[in-house]
Amino acid sequence: MMGDHETVRVRLRAALCANDPWTALYTLTTDRPDGLAEAVEELYRSDADRAVVRPHLAWLLRGLGESGDEVLLRLFAEPVLAAEDRRDLLKAAVARRLRLPAELLRMYGEQDPASGGSDGRADGPPAPELVDAIGLSGDPSFAPRLGALLETPAVRGRAALALGRLGAREWTAPIAGGLSGVSGLDHTAFAVALELMGDPAAVPYLLRWLAESGEERVYDVHHALVRLTGRDPLLPERASGAAYAAAVRAAWADGRTERAPVVVRDVLVESGARARFSVDEGAGRIRVAFDPPSPGSTWPRWDRSLTFDGKPLYRVGSLCDTCELGLTLLGWPDGVVTGVAARMRGRLACLDRLDAALLAEWSPVLGELETGHYRALLLDLPLERVSDPARSWWYRRAVARAREDGDASEYEDDGPEGYWPGVAHFQLTAPVPGGRVPFTYGALLPSQPPESLDPATVARHAAAIAAGERPAAVVLGWIDDRYVEARHEERWLVGAVLDGHHRLAAYAAAGVPARVLLLARVGDGGDGGLEGLAEVAAAYGCRD
Repeated sequence: MMGDHETVRVRLRAALCANDPWTALYTLTTDRPDGLAEAVEELYRSDADRAVVRPHLAWLLRGLGESGDEVLLRLFAEPVLAAEDRRDLLKAAVARRLRLPAELLRMYGEQDPASGGSDGRADGPPAPELVDAIGLSGDPSFAPRLGALLETPAVRGRAALALGRLGAREWTAPIAGGLSGVSGLDHTAFAVALELMGDPAAVPYLLRWLAESGEERVYDVHHALVRLTGRDPLLPERASGAAYAAAVRAAWADGRTERAPVVVRDVLVESGARARFSVDEGAGRIRVAFDPPSPGSTWPRWDRSLTFDGKPLYRVGSLCDTCELGLTLLGWPDGVVTGVAARMRGRLACLDRLDAALLAEWSPVLGELETGHYRALLLDLPLERVSDPARSWWYRRAVARAREDGDASEYEDDGPEGYWPGVAHFQLTAPVPGGRVPFTYGALLPSQPPESLDPATVARHAAAIAAGERPAAVVLGWIDDRYVEARHEERWLVGAVLDGHHRLAAYAAAGVPARVLLLARVGDGGDGGLEGLAEVAAAYGCRD
């Protein structure tokens, strides 16, 4: 929406004066009239009511992209602003992952009494946002100052992460050696810092600490070892607590850090529609992995993404089981998916049952997956293609919950686009019937741009389907259980299409249930995944 400068100023002030200024400002950012960033800067520099509107304006700048970043950098460089203003601006800059000039960060540490000094030698520790900003600065001269903070409980986790972001490998040994002296989130932060550092010199320290650490710290050490060595040994399915810790220690007990050849083992065909297998030392070209920690976040491990050869495809979100499940398109892989799954295509033309010989034939492809225990399900899924955000289960399930609570205002304010994964996809036409959880939704998301589909290929598959053939698509999926806001229990069957986009489009257009080979990793989240997969198989399993 276009608007002259005065109109934008009036709209900005009206949003700030609204009964709910946060929602009004969010609406303004989604509309984003021309000149909004400049209007925010002008208002921020004025003295009138700055104490009241300052937090709102700093938050608003975070959502304005590059134009907001430019304003943040200009304002932070203003020496006349009060300490509270500069603190809000620094927090916003950290949230935007901006690289601030080193001289400004040093000046901030010297001038802001609440920061305790940028070198940590004042009466108190430096402000957490200053530590985060230093880690984003890219300036290795800050490394000694950060290293001195590894002994300061209030900020030592942030200091370790900042050193990791700087890639200051001279601090690898102190961070690795300090694992034994920290616990909880600090222990996780130290381990993640070593992962960010990418320094194999940490491995001997991690192996020694693994043998001595308590079971609650084993996961962090194992995760760091996998990231730093590339070796990913198979652990027992659904192991937890002491059993998990013992299995991890046994896997690394011989000190071997070189990757062994991939092995697809424990293949068991339970029926023509169900099988299980395990991948040991999987290549992990296709996996759900933790994102690098967000600067300023309390949690060193939080968001995750579905990645292909390390490139994020979809943001999957956190493991928090009371949070919303929402997938967001991040970018398309560079032909990786097609290259991997195409080797299965010859047997997918008319796949009507699973057998051991077939899984053995596909072992090279299955070995490209992440290490873990898998279920293979041959399903006939009633799918529809959805391109309207209001028709997507991501939004419809939110509206249904709001109606159940008797308050739809939140979802009316957000609108369907706030829940949309950013791309047209396939979804179950109705929730999975007969499940224990009241609603099990299903969504299969593409791994290539939908607009790249060839109409002639879709038509060819449609003709084959009309003739009674059932060509299969291959989907990497999982079951996601949530108890949203500790009030609403829901379950999702989520998948990424590895091969068969044209086939799924033909099935959806014909209104015929789509033949899908679902490969689902299990064993990381209790029994919910197994229960959900069993319910999906009971409802949609391909009949012999």
